[in-house]
Amino acid sequence: MWSITKGAGLAGTGFRSTGEPGIVGRDSGSTDAVDLAVTAARAADAKMGIDTVVLEMGSLLGVTDAFVITAGANARQVRTLVDEVERQVALAGGRSPNRVEGLSEARWVLMDYGDFIVHVFLDEAREYYSLERLWGNAEKISWKPASASVRGK
Repeated sequence: MWSITKGAGLAGTGFRSTGEPGIVGRDSGSTDAVDLAVTAARAADAKMGIDTVVLEMGSLLGVTDAFVITAGANARQVRTLVDEVERQVALAGGRSPNRVEGLSEARWVLMDYGDFIVHVFLDEAREYYSLERLWGNAEKISWKPASASVRGK
């Protein structure tokens, strides 16, 4: 289960209140984009993605439902993260990305799935572009299982 961590309104987002504070679910008939974005986040985390976040973008952009943002310490790890995300999303019943940009440089790889987008940065590029700051009004979706262990930094 995932939840949104900020308490903004849910009208027009495809989300509904579950009756529990801070926990939301999707309206029936909405796509599985957020579930697949959560799968992508967990795949990145499994390969030691740095500070992986999922942002609910549907109410802000209207062209995509979620962003997954993560980073790798070097180009090799960035490529590994991209490979694992693609593999896990496909295994979860998803599809291949519509387009992958930036893989040859491996500084900022954008995996466009249409209804969600995965951004895999080289750590210093992530700091420079600061998408979380740019999209600061986006709600963060909690994607880690409740029993997830916390890694030291």
